Amino acid sequence: MSNTLTYDDVVRTLDDLPSLPAVVMELLNSIDQDDVDISVLAKKVSYDQALTAKTLRLANSSLYGLQVKVTTIQQAITYLGFQTTRNLITAAAVTGCFAEGHCPGFDHKAFWRHSIATAACAKVLARQMRFNQDYAFTAGLLHDIGRLVLVSCFPNQYSETIAYRDEHDCYLLEAERSVLGVDHVDAGMALAEHWNFSDTMRLAIGGHHDPEAPGAGFLAAIIHVADAIVHALDLAQAPDDLVPPVSTVAWTALGLDEEIYLQLFRETELQYEEISMVLLS
Repeated sequence: MSNTLTYDDVVRTLDDLPSLPAVVMELLNSIDQDDVDISVLAKKVSYDQALTAKTLRLANSSLYGLQVKVTTIQQAITYLGFQTTRNLITAAAVTGCFAEGHCPGFDHKAFWRHSIATAACAKVLARQMRFNQDYAFTAGLLHDIGRLVLVSCFPNQYSETIAYRDEHDCYLLEAERSVLGVDHVDAGMALAEHWNFSDTMRLAIGGHHDPEAPGAGFLAAIIHVADAIVHALDLAQAPDDLVPPVSTVAWTALGLDEEIYLQLFRETELQYEEISMVLLS
């Protein structure tokens, strides 16, 4: 098929993508490091006024229940901790990074609604599992980022992918593989490499559809389950949204009972409303 792409085709187009602010790249690259000079990073972020404003609106949202109003990045770090603030900065930057409207049929807003909802759900799940909530939130937000790579770099082919999905009533992942020969997981891994994401993020992005793969890691299982829950709750408000099959292994690994899931659904919906109001405004 003439549209078929290879992994190398995707890699070759990555330089054409908009780049994240340098300070955000620094934050993403340092996610597994503890010896980061926080004051220097706070200062760098504060030079980007739009990014700072969005980050502070998130920090002051009821999501974090702060008793005081934070007005600087440094204060946010003091009250919320470095990891949480780093997540908020990343969320604020990534959601504004990709241009919309170049790919007929692709709903940019629905994409981000789904990503934000998955981030919220993953965070709640991680808390239940006593797993790092900040990693879970960021991985949830970025899990489908490869889709934006394909939409941005190959808009015409991706438009055909969407048409194929509609015609065959299949999952977008299947349509990507049938039409393009690569899928958004491949593209996400290529971007994770290009943007120098930490291993933690790469594994989660690479394993979110296949958490049973050797070495996928526990975070991939959390994102996999969060992704399915969010599709089931239809928070993206996408027409004809199909709920992806859930890995029994991942579901069992989380080992949560029905009551906890019901509580989780409610909490995800509340957090999603709050976060999307800030990030998509």
